[in-house]
Amino acid sequence: MTEPVKIKMLIQAALDARAAAYAPYSCYTVGAALLTAEGEIYTGGNIENASYGASNCGERTAIFKAVSQGHRNFAAIAIAGGMEAESPTDYAYPCGICRQVMGEFAGADFKVIVAKSTEDYQVYALEELLPHGFGGDSIR
Repeated sequence: MTEPVKIKMLIQAALDARAAAYAPYSCYTVGAALLTAEGEIYTGGNIENASYGASNCGERTAIFKAVSQGHRNFAAIAIAGGMEAESPTDYAYPCGICRQVMGEFAGADFKVIVAKSTEDYQVYALEELLPHGFGGDSIR
Protein backbone atom coordinates (compact mmCIF):
# COMPACT_ATOMS: atom_id res chain seq x y z
CA MET A 1 0.00 0.00 0.00
CA THR A 2 2.91 2.32 -0.52
CA GLU A 3 2.14 2.87 -4.19
CA PRO A 4 1.71 6.64 -4.71
CA VAL A 5 -1.21 6.17 -7.13
CA LYS A 6 -3.18 4.09 -4.60
CA ILE A 7 -2.34 6.50 -1.80
CA LYS A 8 -3.52 9.48 -3.84
CA MET A 9 -6.74 7.66 -4.77
CA LEU A 10 -7.42 6.93 -1.11
CA ILE A 11 -6.65 10.52 -0.11
CA GLN A 12 -9.03 11.84 -2.77
CA ALA A 13 -11.77 9.58 -1.41
CA ALA A 14 -11.13 10.97 2.10
CA LEU A 15 -11.23 14.54 0.81
CA ASP A 16 -14.52 13.78 -0.96
CA ALA A 17 -15.95 12.17 2.18
CA ARG A 18 -15.54 15.45 4.06
CA ALA A 19 -18.48 16.78 2.07
CA ALA A 20 -20.80 14.35 3.86
CA ALA A 21 -19.55 15.22 7.35
CA TYR A 22 -22.04 16.70 9.82
CA ALA A 23 -20.24 19.22 12.03
CA PRO A 24 -22.62 22.08 12.87
CA TYR A 25 -20.96 22.82 16.22
CA SER A 26 -17.22 22.74 15.59
CA CYS A 27 -17.41 23.31 11.81
CA TYR A 28 -14.36 21.01 11.64
CA THR A 29 -15.06 18.37 9.03
CA VAL A 30 -13.13 15.13 8.71
CA GLY A 31 -13.25 12.63 5.89
CA ALA A 32 -11.75 9.16 6.01
CA ALA A 33 -11.27 6.46 3.39
CA LEU A 34 -10.54 2.94 4.57
CA LEU A 35 -8.97 0.36 2.28
CA THR A 36 -9.85 -3.25 3.08
CA ALA A 37 -7.39 -6.09 2.54
CA GLU A 38 -9.64 -7.14 -0.37
CA GLY A 39 -9.22 -3.74 -2.06
CA GLU A 40 -12.61 -2.20 -1.27
CA ILE A 41 -12.88 1.39 -0.04
CA TYR A 42 -15.28 2.53 2.68
CA THR A 43 -15.61 6.22 3.44
CA GLY A 44 -16.95 8.17 6.37
CA GLY A 45 -17.28 11.67 7.72
CA ASN A 46 -17.45 12.87 11.28
CA ILE A 47 -20.94 13.14 12.73
CA GLU A 48 -21.38 15.58 15.60
CA ASN A 49 -24.15 15.69 18.16
CA ALA A 50 -25.16 18.47 20.54
CA SER A 51 -24.18 15.99 23.27
CA TYR A 52 -20.55 15.73 22.18
CA GLY A 53 -20.10 12.27 23.67
CA ALA A 54 -22.61 10.99 21.11
CA SER A 55 -20.46 12.24 18.22
CA ASN A 56 -18.51 9.90 15.95
CA CYS A 57 -15.25 10.53 14.12
CA GLY A 58 -14.91 10.04 10.38
CA GLU A 59 -12.37 7.27 10.83
CA ARG A 60 -14.69 5.21 13.03
CA THR A 61 -17.61 5.88 10.71
CA ALA A 62 -15.64 4.33 7.83
CA ILE A 63 -14.41 1.42 9.94
CA PHE A 64 -17.86 0.66 11.37
CA LYS A 65 -19.37 0.72 7.87
CA ALA A 66 -16.80 -1.80 6.66
CA VAL A 67 -17.12 -4.02 9.73
CA SER A 68 -20.92 -4.00 9.41
CA GLN A 69 -20.47 -5.35 5.88
CA GLY A 70 -18.33 -8.25 7.10
CA HIS A 71 -14.81 -6.88 6.64
CA ARG A 72 -12.29 -7.49 9.40
CA ASN A 73 -8.91 -6.94 7.72
CA PHE A 74 -7.76 -3.52 6.64
CA ALA A 75 -4.72 -2.28 4.72
CA ALA A 76 -4.79 1.51 5.16
CA ILE A 77 -6.83 4.56 6.03
CA ALA A 78 -6.50 8.10 4.68
CA ILE A 79 -7.70 11.01 6.81
CA ALA A 80 -8.25 14.64 5.85
CA GLY A 81 -9.74 17.33 8.04
CA GLY A 82 -10.13 21.05 8.37
CA MET A 83 -12.57 23.87 8.79
CA GLU A 84 -15.76 23.45 6.82
CA ALA A 85 -15.63 24.75 3.23
CA GLU A 86 -11.85 25.23 3.43
CA SER A 87 -9.04 23.03 2.18
CA PRO A 88 -7.10 21.33 4.97
CA THR A 89 -4.19 23.42 6.24
CA ASP A 90 -2.90 20.93 8.82
CA TYR A 91 -2.72 17.16 9.09
CA ALA A 92 -5.69 15.62 10.92
CA TYR A 93 -4.31 12.83 13.06
CA PRO A 94 -6.72 10.23 14.43
CA CYS A 95 -7.82 10.64 18.04
CA GLY A 96 -6.99 8.04 20.66
CA ILE A 97 -10.33 6.26 20.40
CA CYS A 98 -9.94 5.96 16.62
CA ARG A 99 -6.40 4.64 17.03
CA GLN A 100 -7.72 2.02 19.46
CA VAL A 101 -10.49 0.97 17.02
CA MET A 102 -7.94 0.76 14.20
CA GLY A 103 -5.81 -1.46 16.41
CA GLU A 104 -8.69 -3.90 16.78
CA PHE A 105 -8.57 -4.70 13.05
CA ALA A 106 -5.12 -3.61 11.90
CA GLY A 107 -2.23 -5.86 11.05
CA ALA A 108 1.42 -4.96 11.36
CA ASP A 109 1.42 -3.48 7.85
CA PHE A 110 -1.63 -1.19 8.36
CA LYS A 111 -0.89 2.36 7.20
CA VAL A 112 -2.39 5.62 8.44
CA ILE A 113 -2.21 8.40 5.87
CA VAL A 114 -2.81 11.96 7.05
CA ALA A 115 -3.27 14.43 4.23
CA LYS A 116 -3.72 18.07 3.38
CA SER A 117 -4.04 17.16 -0.31
CA THR A 118 -3.18 14.38 -2.73
CA GLU A 119 0.29 15.92 -3.01
CA ASP A 120 0.90 16.79 0.66
CA TYR A 121 0.60 13.82 2.98
CA GLN A 122 2.42 11.68 5.52
CA VAL A 123 2.27 7.90 5.96
CA TYR A 124 2.65 6.14 9.30
CA ALA A 125 2.44 2.59 10.54
CA LEU A 126 -0.33 2.42 13.16
CA GLU A 127 2.27 1.13 15.61
CA GLU A 128 4.00 4.53 15.38
CA LEU A 129 0.79 6.30 16.41
CA LEU A 130 -0.33 3.68 18.94
CA PRO A 131 2.77 2.23 20.59
CA HIS A 132 2.13 -0.51 23.12
CA GLY A 133 -1.52 -0.67 22.09
CA PHE A 134 -4.08 -2.61 24.10
CA GLY A 135 -5.62 -5.39 22.03
CA GLY A 136 -7.28 -8.76 22.20
CA ASP A 137 -4.05 -10.48 23.16
CA SER A 138 -3.92 -8.25 26.25
CA ILE A 139 -7.01 -9.88 27.73
CA ARG A 140 -6.57 -13.51 26.67
